Amino acid sequence: MPGKLIVVSGPSGSGKTTIARWLLEQIPSLRFSVSATTRPMRAGEQNGRDYYFLSREAFVERVAEGAFVEWEEVFGNYYGTLAQEVERARDEGAHLLFDVDVKGALSIKRRYPEALLIFIQPPSQETLRERLQARHTESEQELKLRLERAAMEMERAKEFDRRVTNDVLERAAREVHQTVLYYLSQSI
Repeated sequence: MPGKLIVVSGPSGSGKTTIARWLLEQIPSLRFSVSATTRPMRAGEQNGRDYYFLSREAFVERVAEGAFVEWEEVFGNYYGTLAQEVERARDEGAHLLFDVDVKGALSIKRRYPEALLIFIQPPSQETLRERLQARHTESEQELKLRLERAAMEMERAKEFDRRVTNDVLERAAREVHQTVLYYLSQSI
């Protein structure tokens, strides 16, 4: 039986990556879907573990070849999920966990309608602003762009299978965990 697809998405600063990493620790049958990107590698990241870091030229070539399940330009960088990675994992019966932006999540759902989409939302725009500022990874202009994008992404939340408000990280993570366990227990 092919593996199942679980997508965790939400605005930057919503806690989606933290929750996704915690899920991987809690559910050994999950495998992380490593996305490709053109953005620079951050401290502590590794090629092939966190992302496949590609040049813009290599990324564009792969787009032209139709190599991505989904791809998007976000804040001047490309991000995408390689179709061969998804198909290989599914053929092996592995359950894939995606940590992607909202448009990417909805693209995955179009291609794989059985995928479970979970939207992680902040309790408020102000909380989101505080979280992004605390990361110290964006300039003031980048912060403004992320908050504008977050507003668009929040409007798309209703298109997801499940919405979880991350007001208390542990509670939100447990709620996502229960949702994923239930989904994995169902036969499709």
